[in-house]
This record gives sequence, structure tokens and C-alpha cells, in this order.
Amino acid sequence: MSTTLCQVMGFLVASLGVAGTITATAMDMWSTQDLYDNPVTAVFQYQGLWRSCVRQSSGFTECRPYFTILGLPAMFQAVRALMIVGIVLGILGLLVCVFALKCIRIGTMEDSAKANMTLTSGIMFIVAGLCAITGVSVFANMLVTNFWMSTTNMYQGMQNVQNRYTFGSALFVGWVAGGLALVGGIMMCLACRGLIPEESRYKAVSYNASGRNISYRTGPYKGYEPDTKTRKGPGYEEAPRSEDGRRSYPSKYDYV
Repeated sequence: MSTTLCQVMGFLVASLGVAGTITATAMDMWSTQDLYDNPVTAVFQYQGLWRSCVRQSSGFTECRPYFTILGLPAMFQAVRALMIVGIVLGILGLLVCVFALKCIRIGTMEDSAKANMTLTSGIMFIVAGLCAITGVSVFANMLVTNFWMSTTNMYQGMQNVQNRYTFGSALFVGWVAGGLALVGGIMMCLACRGLIPEESRYKAVSYNASGRNISYRTGPYKGYEPDTKTRKGPGYEEAPRSEDGRRSYPSKYDYV
């Protein structure tokens, strides 16, 4: 029961992690404009992995996708790749985990096969969670670096300073989703140990004969020797012998 509960809970937690990773990847608010120095502005900018958006004070929002791939920074493209790999591994892990659930019987699948599938899905969830956490952390590091560079230029009195960007809501969703996928994968790996069938151990049992121990000795082979000794009792008469030494027995006609 505990194995089944751990497996189902791991599946549900990992499902939430994969869904959160997909949501974070599709969100536009990976970086938002910092309004610390200018809380009142007519234009609010925020960016995602696939497009940048501008929201005006009137409520009108306009988003423009990135029409280039080679023109984007290398770290930005690495974040995209990590999130996509995490999503693909998470979806594959969910497909494998569905068939590995102990409460679902498919044909004559043995527990050892389910244990292997559970371990495989758990490893996929762990790698997917690590990819999501790594991708979000790399993007956050880029934001921190650009933020402090913009702040330094601002304090030095440089003109035409670009807008500073801070953490968006998608980063927190990605961190939580990666953590859930990681925890779900660990739970699946723990459930795998309970699905492995125990090895049957046979103990040696000594059997003692109920009677007296009889020892048999082997000796040289002797041919068959007829027993020449006969029992003699009352009414016993030895048959007469013929000239060649053979005994002659009476026939049934002698008693007529």
C-alpha cells in the first residue's frame, strides 16, 4: 500500500511540475521593467522567451515575437533549449509512468517490468526538473548582471541609460515547477524499490530417517546359487533319483 501511494503521489507531483514548466516557458513575464525610480509611467515593458510586450496606461498591450534566432544572446538560446528539453523529458516521463503504475494492470506485465519503468520515469522527472531549475537560474543570473550594470551606469551620470529589468513571475513559476518535478522523480525512484520482487531464499533442511541407520556394504558379485537345503517336515518324502542324478516326481496319472 505504501509503495502504491508513493508511486501515485510521485506521479501527481511530477505532473504538476511538468505542467508548471510548460506554463513558465509559455509565459511572457520572464523579465519586467523595474519601476523603483519611476513608479508612474505611461509604458510598461516585459519580456519572455519568445516575444517582448509593451503595455500602455490605457490598457492596450502589444507583443512582438523575436523574429531572429542568431541575433539573440547565446545564454538566452541556452535557456530556451534547457526549458524545451525539460518539457520533452517530462512528457515522456509521464507517458512511461502511466503504464508503470501498480494500480493499472496491462496484460501480463510483471512487477519487475513495472519497477524498471518506474525507475526510468523517475530519472526522466529528475533530469527535467534539473533542466527547468538550471534554465530559470541562468536567466535570473543574466537579469542580475544587466541590472547592476545599468545601475552603475545610472550612478555615473551616463545619458540614455536603458531600462532596468527585474525578475518576472515566470521565474518563480519555473523554480517551483522544477522543484516539484525533482521531488516527484525522487518519489518514483523510492517507489521502484518496493516494486522489485523479493528474491526467494531457500534454506537447507536436513532430513533424518525415522528408523535405524542402515549401512550397506558392497562385496564381490556372486552368481546365483540355488538353495540345496530344504525343509523337511511330516509327510515329506524325497523324490527318488534316477541314474543320471535327477529326481523323478510322480505325475498326475500315478494317483489314478
